[in-house]
Amino acid sequence: MRFISRKFHAVLDYMSGVILIAAPWILGFADVEGAKWSAVIVGAVILLMSFLTDYEGGGKKVLSMSTHLTMDVLAGIFLAASPWLLNFDEQVYMPHLIMGILEIGAGLFTERESQHSHHHHLDRGISPSH
Repeated sequence: MRFISRKFHAVLDYMSGVILIAAPWILGFADVEGAKWSAVIVGAVILLMSFLTDYEGGGKKVLSMSTHLTMDVLAGIFLAASPWLLNFDEQVYMPHLIMGILEIGAGLFTERESQHSHHHHLDRGISPSH
């Protein structure tokens, strides 16, 4: 069941990217290297991926929405597991776990059609699958 529109997903992407990059300083875990860098790097990847995706928030539109959403799920799994994978769970884990779960949800519950593929299906008389 995909109830998140591409347009809303774009807003969520840019917000979550900025939140993840700022989180170590806002939430006070900038001194925990693994926690800081996993949040900052995933945040930066989300922003870059968003800019490159073929959706309402994309600038270059070279990544398909389907690829973007798959990468969201993978980034979310990594982010949610990072406190234990990178061994900083005793200092901080909740921001990574929460944002990771939200990222997985965004990947699973957003429309998979790219912004421009929808029109191609209609041009050929094929109804887009959901």
